[in-house]
Amino acid sequence: MLTILGFAMIATFLVLIMLKKMSPIAALVLIPALFCVFVGKGAKLGDYVIDGVTSLAPTAAMLMFAIVYFGVMIDVGLFDPVVRGILKFAKADPMRIVVGTAILAAIVSLDGDGSTTFMITVSAMYPLYKRLKMSLVVMTGVAAMANGVMNTLPWGGPTARAATALKLDASDIFVPMIPALAVGLLGVFVLSYVLGKRERKRLGVLTLDEILVDEKAETKVEETETVLVGAGGSGSGSGSKTPVATGGSGSGTDAEDEAGDAERFQVLDPNRATLRPKLYWFNALLTLTLLTAMIMEWLPIPVLFLIGAALALTVNFPHIPDQKARLAAHADNVLNVSGMVFAAAVFTGVLQGTGMVDHMARWMVDVIPEGMGPHMALVTGVLSLPLTYFMSNDGFYFGVLPVLAEAGAAHGVTPLEMARASLVGQPLHMSSPLVPAVYVLVGMAKVEFGDHTRFVVKWAALTCLIILGAGILFGII
Repeated sequence: MLTILGFAMIATFLVLIMLKKMSPIAALVLIPALFCVFVGKGAKLGDYVIDGVTSLAPTAAMLMFAIVYFGVMIDVGLFDPVVRGILKFAKADPMRIVVGTAILAAIVSLDGDGSTTFMITVSAMYPLYKRLKMSLVVMTGVAAMANGVMNTLPWGGPTARAATALKLDASDIFVPMIPALAVGLLGVFVLSYVLGKRERKRLGVLTLDEILVDEKAETKVEETETVLVGAGGSGSGSGSKTPVATGGSGSGTDAEDEAGDAERFQVLDPNRATLRPKLYWFNALLTLTLLTAMIMEWLPIPVLFLIGAALALTVNFPHIPDQKARLAAHADNVLNVSGMVFAAAVFTGVLQGTGMVDHMARWMVDVIPEGMGPHMALVTGVLSLPLTYFMSNDGFYFGVLPVLAEAGAAHGVTPLEMARASLVGQPLHMSSPLVPAVYVLVGMAKVEFGDHTRFVVKWAALTCLIILGAGILFGII
């Protein structure tokens, strides 16, 4: 019964958000609460939610301060050279822009954190997609898939979890998987090329000069309108602002949306007031030190970003009013993302607290035919697609993988093969509604989560199968 209710709860959530009948944050809270009552454990809902919030609180803190830190780094111009390099490559060609999105997301993913990857990628690429009227779900889909492949890095999470669960060395799992993962990343680049060609056919090719001229003209109109209505700013300058995470609410007017879009494009404005060219190498060194500390695990990631954000604000904006202005500029992103994470805590808390996850895992293992025993690595690779999408990585790697590994061991399949196969589903996992970083992606890109899901699931699943096929072909799985 719990198995059926678990799948029903997940299906109900996905259907409602894909049909846009409920917002993700409302669905993440209300649907699990309702199913908790159906299970007969409504009295324990509070305990489940508190447990879920407790487990995700460090993630929420990390995202909050990561948004502030990287928002400040974008404001002061740290990533402008990267953005200009991608723009130079893209040349306002939709095909090149989509490929550039995949390349940028893959490179930035080397830090092992999805939220920072999405913040930097969207901040860099959103203006071009908007100006060329390109599909924003193409941007979010390509970025999520590239990050999903790179998420298998030993410091990214899944590989470390698999190693811990099966008592293996992470390098023994990851290093042999590199050829298959490289094929998967190549598959993402090829897919981005195909999607980009489709966008080019739909839109044609403009020159970057045309886009900039159009942008300047629009900005002048908006400045004139601002003066006429007397809506002058508070004196913080025309500083850059990271994209506002609206969650797709659509509550703003078209004029407000256009004004916001123009402000986003000014991330490339070489004269913006928030630039700190004299502090460029300090900011670069601070960021490099922060990423190194994350990889080396010198301190918990939330603590590192908290310290990093405080240092970045203090050094770049020593005056208190300027610090307040920067915090206010990124407050919408912080509030939307942290709120979404805590709403997701209700969903995961109910799934785990009621025992639905355990029953779903056991059912999946039990339905595997006996004759598939010698092929348990292949089975694990296939199962990793739906299971890592519908469960957290913790639930899959610590709850399901050990059970699958035991079944495989009975038929001579080594734990290493099982661990490698378990990584296959990560490109799809990164678009799971249980992954907090995906809300950073869709929020900053102003894309409905349901639209992103409808677009990305089929392509992400194809990428997973490419990795699985390459792993089998190379004898890795």
